[in-house]
Amino acid sequence: MKIPFTLCILFFSHLAFSANCPPILDRTITTLQGEKINLCQYAGKPILVVNTASKCGYTPQFEQLENMYGKYQTQGLLVLGFPSNDFNQELTNNGEIAKFCKLTYKVKFPMSEPSKVTGKDASAFYKVLAKTTGVEPQWNFHKYLIAPDGKTIYSFPSEVEPDNPAILNKVVEMLK
Repeated sequence: MKIPFTLCILFFSHLAFSANCPPILDRTITTLQGEKINLCQYAGKPILVVNTASKCGYTPQFEQLENMYGKYQTQGLLVLGFPSNDFNQELTNNGEIAKFCKLTYKVKFPMSEPSKVTGKDASAFYKVLAKTTGVEPQWNFHKYLIAPDGKTIYSFPSEVEPDNPAILNKVVEMLK
């Protein structure tokens, strides 16, 4: 059987791409709109991961997250939201969540489909984040900052706002 040349190129380019991808990023997420995003494309860049909820007292942090994304996206920062109803404060479907985020806070950073972020049913991504840092989200808007090396991960509780120097200084340093 003859394999088309373009398939060979795609296969081997994926292997090369995966070889440079830290294990934590070697995954694909699905956005609220159904788009697939391979996180390997962000290898070597800082990623701020946040579990979100539309009906939480910390929901106004969406504005700071979007401001941070707007300011540093072109320098390589990815802000990535993970809606979760683990704390019973999220809307019921992808469309409602996407509409709320866009209309209320003008969110443009990628938002995954809703997922579990705590306990034995947490998504594989969140299990790795919690295991690496030793900290599982205790509430909505818990933040993990993945350093460009893909190995160093910082954890910030919900009350630490995105523009807090503890996060912002690390992000700016990682972008240099």
